[in-house]
Amino acid sequence: MTEVWDRRAVPRTTLAKRPSARVPGLREVRLLDLSLAGAQIEHLGLLRLGAPCDLELPPPFGACRLPAQVVWCTVIGRQRKLGGESHLVSRSGLRFTTLTIAQHAALIWLLNTERQPAA
Repeated sequence: MTEVWDRRAVPRTTLAKRPSARVPGLREVRLLDLSLAGAQIEHLGLLRLGAPCDLELPPPFGACRLPAQVVWCTVIGRQRKLGGESHLVSRSGLRFTTLTIAQHAALIWLLNTERQPAA
């Protein structure tokens, strides 16, 4: 845990259930962690470093679109689909770019909700 604090400007929240999210142009995106500064996602295919993208959070997480930029992308394996198709599985780090006040408020609400212990 201390490593995370040493390297990061803001704390991140790991999302144990890995909810699906959407990034236009990608299939099967899973949200791994989230912070006020960005997110880590797991997805099929590759993202280009520095490329702009939008992270669309699913309805239970506020159903909002957050503008971001790809800061890293690493291949972690391959996934075979029915029919023999094979796809690269990657993880990418996204840094949020200019958020509106409403987007920032939704992100704060979401992070506070995720940090609450389950009842």
